[in-house]
Amino acid sequence: MTILFGLSSTMIAVTTDAAKGVTDRFRSLPMAPSAVLTGRAVADLLHSVLILAALLLCGLAVGWRPETLPGAAGAVGLLLFLRFSLLWAGVYLGLRTKDPGAAVAIQTMEFPIGFLSNAFVAPATMPGWLGAVAEWNPLSATVAAARELFGNPGWGGDSWVAQHAVLMALVWPAVVTVVFFTLSVRLYQRLDR
Repeated sequence: MTILFGLSSTMIAVTTDAAKGVTDRFRSLPMAPSAVLTGRAVADLLHSVLILAALLLCGLAVGWRPETLPGAAGAVGLLLFLRFSLLWAGVYLGLRTKDPGAAVAIQTMEFPIGFLSNAFVAPATMPGWLGAVAEWNPLSATVAAARELFGNPGWGGDSWVAQHAVLMALVWPAVVTVVFFTLSVRLYQRLDR
């Protein structure tokens, strides 16, 4: 959930930069349009690394232990990959929005995405259609894969996506990153034209 929440902070930062003229200053410089946006995404990802490190240290302090170090490193990598893809969605939404106050609507959308996943409840206990939505939620794939890699498996499932959680935890963020990176760069190039 920590990885999911914060999409709105990226959106607010991008919108605020545009409102204060920072984006226009960057656009006047001779650099690739993707450089400014990638800088924002990487800066926010580094912030997320610190937050995730603090969360992991708290878990270790209260007695949680991953099964293996390579598995834990893989799980952290998957969590950060999902975060990176969501940052691109935040960048795109920030470029689309003219008012930083609109981030409240995005914050509201973070909750259904988080709660319609397997993070808290097994999809098998949900009504059929809702369980299917939860199983195909990108967050669910990363949660299931991270649990598996940390050696703390949660509830599995019989669906294809549940059986291939690690694969889907790589596919979903890759797709989201490619889509929102492309949309963000195109939108950035067309700002105020």
